[in-house]
Amino acid sequence: MRGFSLIVLTLAGAATPALAAERTGYTQIAAGNMPAAEQRIVAERRIFPDRPELMLNLAAVYRQTGRDAQAKALYAAVLDKPAVALDTPSGAVVSSHALAERALARFAPQIATR
Repeated sequence: MRGFSLIVLTLAGAATPALAAERTGYTQIAAGNMPAAEQRIVAERRIFPDRPELMLNLAAVYRQTGRDAQAKALYAAVLDKPAVALDTPSGAVVSSHALAERALARFAPQIATR
């Protein structure tokens, strides 16, 4: 399944984009290595438990590995925190809340009238 959100937060002066990609699990997710991504993100969350980029990427891993309830819980947790501007792989800057809301909307049932 594609269409999951990948987030990379680049900390000005604190980390190179490549290092940020490693710390957020982006590199592993993009390569399709969900076990390695999960291991990396869980380790980073021990240090930075409330970072939305880690929560969003771990939610993406959970979604990709069939753990929808855990993914939804993390998306909801992002919404409980203050919004943060995040850099995305496309180069766009997007609110953490917008990304979480978009991801949660994908879980909503699609209802047809015809």
